[in-house]
Amino acid sequence: MSTSATPPLSPLTITFGPGNATLEPQGQVLTRRMSDLEGLFVDGHAWRQAVVDGDPVVYTVVSSPVPEVPRELPQSITTIYPGDTGGEFWMTKGHQHPDPQGEIYLGLEGRGGLLLFDGERAEWLDMGPGTIGYIPPGWAHRSVNVGDEPYRFLAVYPGSAGHDYGWVLAHGMGLRARRGDATVELVPFGAPASASDNPTRPQE
Repeated sequence: MSTSATPPLSPLTITFGPGNATLEPQGQVLTRRMSDLEGLFVDGHAWRQAVVDGDPVVYTVVSSPVPEVPRELPQSITTIYPGDTGGEFWMTKGHQHPDPQGEIYLGLEGRGGLLLFDGERAEWLDMGPGTIGYIPPGWAHRSVNVGDEPYRFLAVYPGSAGHDYGWVLAHGMGLRARRGDATVELVPFGAPASASDNPTRPQE
């Protein structure tokens, strides 16, 4: 099964595991390259150079066949690859739910962070294998890879929630996650890029 199923669904089992970026049976697969993340990194020059230098894959999302419709609970595994652009860690686009609903993320592999913003207050949750991050209704959210290996997490969310990526472009995320000295540096969303930063991607 390679696309979303049609309700009503019969009970089913879905197989996944740490180190496995797939779900079986598998639904839709989404690939986000650097060119898909226009306007998200504060250093626009570094972003454009990264696109020119090969337009690398930043993250992928593998979904189960459970559809995004009311009363269903779709699942997906997101893999964010390691790297930074202008010193800013690679991340998902981030989104708000037009139909405010709660959501859970379960860390599977690697080191990551969950950045949340309600329009006024920003929160950061450290994520790793076995950690569950709870996203309350009304909070925009973005995942970030802060390590040197792929970061993977399982998401489970209400099918009616929807995904509003434009909200993040319009309102920001409150904070940005940058590569610091052996740690994650959280800076205000509007902080300027450092002139010394260059786009990099560690060897995998």
